[in-house]
Amino acid sequence: MTMCKITSGILIIILLVSLLAPFIAPYNPIEIDMKNRLSKPSFKHLLGTDSLGRDVFSRLIYGGRTSILLSVIASVITMLLGLVLGIIAGYFGGKLDNFIQILVNIFQALPSISFMIALIGIMGPGIKSILISVVLTSWANFSRIVRGEVLKIREENYIEGAKALGCNNLHIVIHHVIPNIIGPFIVLFTTRIGKVILSIAGLSFLGLGLQPPTPDWGVMISDAKTYYLSNPVLIIAPGMCIMILSLSINLIGDGIRDYLDTSGNAYKQFL
Repeated sequence: MTMCKITSGILIIILLVSLLAPFIAPYNPIEIDMKNRLSKPSFKHLLGTDSLGRDVFSRLIYGGRTSILLSVIASVITMLLGLVLGIIAGYFGGKLDNFIQILVNIFQALPSISFMIALIGIMGPGIKSILISVVLTSWANFSRIVRGEVLKIREENYIEGAKALGCNNLHIVIHHVIPNIIGPFIVLFTTRIGKVILSIAGLSFLGLGLQPPTPDWGVMISDAKTYYLSNPVLIIAPGMCIMILSLSINLIGDGIRDYLDTSGNAYKQFL
C-alpha cells in the first residue's frame, strides 16, 4: 500500500498541474517564436523550445489536460457500454446473450491498433474519431468480464430470495448485481485509463490522433522525431510524462486489486 500511496500522490500532482496549467505555464503553449527555435534548456525556457520556438515546459503542462480528459471520457463510455451489455447478457441469457457474445467474439478477434487506425482513416483524425475508435476496441473485454460475474451472482440464494419477494429485474440488478461487481470493475477501469493514454499517444504520434498545434504529449513526440539526436529533451520530456502517468494509474489499480483481494473479493481470475 506504500507504493500505492506514492503513486497516488504523483497522480494527484499531475492532475493538479494539468488543471492549473493556465496559472503555472510561463508561456502560451501555441505561441510561435522562430527567433528562439530549438533553444537549449535555460532559466528563460526550463526545457528549451521546439522547432517553432514554442516553450516545451508550457506545452508539457498543457499536454496532460488533453490526454487525461480524453482517456477518462473514453474509459467511462467504454465502462458503461460494457457494463450494460454484460449485465444484459449475463442476467437474461438466451438468444440475447448469444447475440451479444457473437459481437464480443468479433470485436475481440480484431487487432485493436489496426482497427483503430482503419476507423480513424475512414472518419478522419480528431477527438470524435479517437473516442469512437477507443470505445469500439475496448468494450468487448469489459462486457465479457461483467457477464462472467453476473452469471455467478444470478445463481446466488439471495437473488432467488429477492425474486420470491416480488422484486423486479431492474431492482435486483441495481441493488444486488451491480454492488457485487463494482469492486473488480473499479480495478479494470483504472487499468483501462492507462492503456487508453498509451493508445491516444500512439495515434497522435502517427498523426491520426490530436492534431497540431494542440499541446498534447503524443503530438509533441511526433513533432520532435526529426530532432531527437540534436535535441533529445523534446522527445524524452513528453515520453517520461506518458510513462509516469500510465504507470501511476496502473500501480494504483494493482493496489486496489490487492486491497480487495485481502477483503475477500475473489475476482483475480478475470484480470
